[in-house]
Amino acid sequence: MAVHADTQCDAVTGITAEITRSAAGEVSLSYELAGRIAALALPAPTTPSRRDALWQHTCFELFVDMAGEGYREFNFAPSGQWAAYGFSGYRIGMHDVDIDAPQIAMRASDELLELNVTLAPGIGAGAIRIGISAVIEEADGRKSYWALAHPSDKADFHHPDCFAFELPALELP
Repeated sequence: MAVHADTQCDAVTGITAEITRSAAGEVSLSYELAGRIAALALPAPTTPSRRDALWQHTCFELFVDMAGEGYREFNFAPSGQWAAYGFSGYRIGMHDVDIDAPQIAMRASDELLELNVTLAPGIGAGAIRIGISAVIEEADGRKSYWALAHPSDKADFHHPDCFAFELPALELP
């Protein structure tokens, strides 16, 4: 992922992400953040639960184009909290999406933070366009915005061109 040109992050040297979808439709995401982990503002671990406004602090995100039915936004915090929203169009018609709680596991060392997420089936079996992004907050409160693509002058993960990766269709028997 790349940091948006208008935001910088002294503590992070890079973020990578990997996504896979099982034959059963489960989606697995792995985010790896390299840098000085102690210089980041990370939320304390808590009981996994749905929570709004996670994007105001360090959180990892997935956007899924629902092929003519708007798109979904998933937020995953290192604390174990999460959120899932649906939109009928670009930033309109926002509503909570009823999903099973994702499984979120975080590991951190001095120089690496790993966040692994598993989502239950629910995004369909066809090829889908996705956006992978992250909001990173440093200990001093500065935020940086990371994504596969930054198509506009302002960081905007909802922009259609941020959905820069196509997850192939499942091969069904």
